[in-house]
Amino acid sequence: MIFNKEGSTTIITQEKTTIVEFVKRLQDKYESIKTDNIIINLFSLKKFSLADLNEFLLVSNTHKLTGRSFVIVTDKISYDEVSDQITIVPTLQEAYDLVEMEEIERDLGF
Repeated sequence: MIFNKEGSTTIITQEKTTIVEFVKRLQDKYESIKTDNIIINLFSLKKFSLADLNEFLLVSNTHKLTGRSFVIVTDKISYDEVSDQITIVPTLQEAYDLVEMEEIERDLGF
């Protein structure tokens, strides 16, 4: 798990572990990044399923309640397959753009 902080956003990149282990480690480290926008970069995974994505649901919902963005980057699942509770995008650039857009919305009070 690689953490890379850029301004108020932390990008977490998946290395060589299972999704369940990744989410557990994320929860263990959450206290140190809870005030940041979070981008989870899973682009390097060869296989990633909807069930894997659902492992992130609790931490995603918890984080969004703090008024911060939580975005998962993967091109293995179609946006149409995912519930509105979790945010996925196919590229890292789209994740940055989405975080920026959500920051603007929060600043404007939307």
